[in-house]
This record gives sequence, C-alpha cells and structure tokens, in this order.
Amino acid sequence: MTGAGALESLISQKIIISMKAHDAERTGILRLIKNALKNKAIEKRTELTQAESEQVLASMIKQRRDSIDQFTKGNRPDLADKEAIEITVIEEFLPKALDDAGLTTLVTEAVAEVSAALGHKPTQKEMGPVMKAVQAKLQAAGARADGRLVSEQVKKQLAG
Repeated sequence: MTGAGALESLISQKIIISMKAHDAERTGILRLIKNALKNKAIEKRTELTQAESEQVLASMIKQRRDSIDQFTKGNRPDLADKEAIEITVIEEFLPKALDDAGLTTLVTEAVAEVSAALGHKPTQKEMGPVMKAVQAKLQAAGARADGRLVSEQVKKQLAG
C-alpha cells in the first residue's frame, strides 16, 4: 500500500488501540480523520495520493484553528480546548512542521533562488514566485508549514 491506503490502515489500527484503551474522545477524532479521507477519495473517485491526504489533514487543522479563534472570541474556552486537542491528534499523521528558524532558512534560500532567476531581489508584488519556490522546497524536504506563517516570512524578507 502506498500513500493514503497506508495512512488509512494506520488510522484504523490507531482506532482499534484507542477503543481498547476506552479513550472515546481520541477514537472519535480518529474516526473523523478516517471519514474525511474516505469522503475525499469518494469525491475524487480514486485513491488519494500521500500529498492529497496531507492536504485533507492540513485543511482539517486550518478549520480547527479558525474554530479556536471563533470560540476564543465567543468566550468559550472549553470548546477551544476541544479543538486544540483535535489538532494535536491530526498532526500525528502529518510530516513534522518546520520551526521558525527552519522556515526562515528555507525562505531565505527561496528568495535567493528567485533573485538569481529574476536578476534582482523580488519586490512585494513578485511574492508569487517566491511562495512557489518555498512550497517546492517544503515538499522536497518532506516538511510542512502553515501557509500564513510562510506568507509572513516571505513578506518580511522581501520588505527587509
């Protein structure tokens, strides 16, 4: 099995383990993940690739972060905490996120590459090629980073 098939079987194994441990909350979160992957595969009408599976999980994390913001604004810390727990479980199945130092290094390399290709340092308006270069570097490294953080880093380096 490759890609999503391996991920789905791993999640199924984790569901069994959490059921045996009587961890209802974790079991529920794992089932949510498995259902999201299965629904995307049904929608696509073919098995998901590893990258597509990771994209599904990343969008689930993004939804939960948005919910945390809303719950925090709505003074519902109990619900925000529940969403934070879901994020930690989902992140178990994604490649490790880059830390700030690693992301800064990656963005610096991407800016240098795009500068060499353009013949000058990219401006804020030429942010697109830099973002594409950063995404390619992330994928090549088998790492991931929050798009918002990547965007902030690129803006900061292009402004500086």
